[in-house]
Amino acid sequence: MFETMKKIVLLFLLVAFSSCLFSQERSEPIPFKSGEWLRYKMSYSGFLKAGIAIMEVYEKELNGKKVYHGMGSGWTSKFINLFFKVNDKYQTYFDKETNQPYLFKRDVYEGGHIIKRNTTFRYSDNTAIVEDFRKDTIQYVKFNDVQDMISAFYYLRRQQTDALKPGDILTVNMFFDADTFPFRLKLLKREVIKTSFGKIKTLKFRPYVKSGRVFRANESVTIWISDDNNKIPIKMKADLSVGSLRAELNAFKGLANSFPIIFD
Repeated sequence: MFETMKKIVLLFLLVAFSSCLFSQERSEPIPFKSGEWLRYKMSYSGFLKAGIAIMEVYEKELNGKKVYHGMGSGWTSKFINLFFKVNDKYQTYFDKETNQPYLFKRDVYEGGHIIKRNTTFRYSDNTAIVEDFRKDTIQYVKFNDVQDMISAFYYLRRQQTDALKPGDILTVNMFFDADTFPFRLKLLKREVIKTSFGKIKTLKFRPYVKSGRVFRANESVTIWISDDNNKIPIKMKADLSVGSLRAELNAFKGLANSFPIIFD
């Protein structure tokens, strides 16, 4: 069971940092602002605490330019740490208008496996400079129209969802580990779900990617996104051979727009 949980915990940390990928046209108002903070609790079969994931964004300056600094962090609970400890931190610096990523940082500890890697996106020749500080290597990789894991979360939250219909499949090019791969989401339906805050209108999605990629197990995952001007992930669930793992929004602050809640 714990080997399966280990894999799904890692998957959730990645999905939580790049899950809101779903449309075609810019919407107004802007769905996030500097100071937004989202916290997710992760649990196994609804009762065993598995870990915490946090997303936050602030206005910063990079090379003399005002940018957004997005951060995604996740770690396993004390109990899960006994079997497989995870402590991950992802950061991105991206353009406030175009959302183009300039710098992506990955600093992770996963069961003793450590990665410290920076990716700089150079737009003069569309080259990503990938620096691996553990291996002391530098790669130069060509790219075209990509987002990193964290910038994608904010870039695609700006998109309009009114025209989406059940069955629509949307694709975004994700740059990760010196490679580009398509991240795909299928809209299942619009649904009102119960949460700790009350009932919330959501868009229910099923993520898919090509086999062999980092999201290899995603066909078992379902994501609910708030159907409002914020477009934030509300809940994620993975069905396992024994039990299930889920992540749920349990705290937030600094939202750019009102957060509609349906009270009975």
